[in-house]
Amino acid sequence: MVKKHTQFSSRLIDLLKTQIGNITGSIEKEGRMLFGGSNNLMSADEISDFSIEFFQLLVALLESKDPLDDASPQFHALEIFFNNLSHQILVRGGRVEDLVRFNQFMQRALIDALESNRQDEPEQITTAQDFDELKTILLFLSTTFNELNLAVFQAYLEEKESTIHAQEAELRETATPITEIWDGVLTLPIIGTLDSSRTMLIMEALLNRIAQERATAVVMDLTGVKNIDSQVSHHLIQMMRAVQLMGAEAILTGIRPEIARALTSLNIDLGSVTTRATLSDGLKEAFRRMGIHVSRGQRTEDR
Repeated sequence: MVKKHTQFSSRLIDLLKTQIGNITGSIEKEGRMLFGGSNNLMSADEISDFSIEFFQLLVALLESKDPLDDASPQFHALEIFFNNLSHQILVRGGRVEDLVRFNQFMQRALIDALESNRQDEPEQITTAQDFDELKTILLFLSTTFNELNLAVFQAYLEEKESTIHAQEAELRETATPITEIWDGVLTLPIIGTLDSSRTMLIMEALLNRIAQERATAVVMDLTGVKNIDSQVSHHLIQMMRAVQLMGAEAILTGIRPEIARALTSLNIDLGSVTTRATLSDGLKEAFRRMGIHVSRGQRTEDR
């Protein structure tokens, strides 16, 4: 088995050495078409450097103990290289389809070079040994480039996951508009449907903000909440208690009639929760507890 691997590896290495100019030339041309030009994803120098490094890693794999071993350090190095390239192109706005096409083109370029080299030889494949060697070469190319395609999709999934995490973070930031309207006074208007997942996100953001601002009062306004269920109601009560545990006063405002009916039918105890009709009333209560007196100013036109 080792001898067979050595034979096909030597043949491919000889092929790469004798036709490296033609192979890299065609690969660079395809790379410029897919990633250069108007796309401007890679410069001509980057594409050239990629071709050279790719072939160096491929030769290192062929010179390894078992080129068909996809767990070898040489194979892993080739995968990492292609994964990093994929990340680079995807971050710059490239498409995963073009990366797969480029990968397939490189495989075809090697097979075409192998076929061209075989036709130039005076003797055709006539023995079982020759056929077996060719089969092993094709198996090696197929296995290698299939794994490289997996590296492309792995990079694609990682970039997608990173994008989703960034979008979720941005959504959490916009979905919880916590505002400090006075030293130590935070307001949190909650708008839309309040489900368990969103309630937990709001609680996390609110508690972090209380610790950051050292808030002493939090006014949560439910005017924009459309509906509420039993589980969310319990989360809401937990949120109010968590605010109190952090040393801040919790005031709930804007409970609409339908929300009040839902809370009543669910037997939710709001006895320990301070409630006010409107956000304005809630802020007045927060200021009163802090010993801050707020009075209506005289209008200019009334003077």
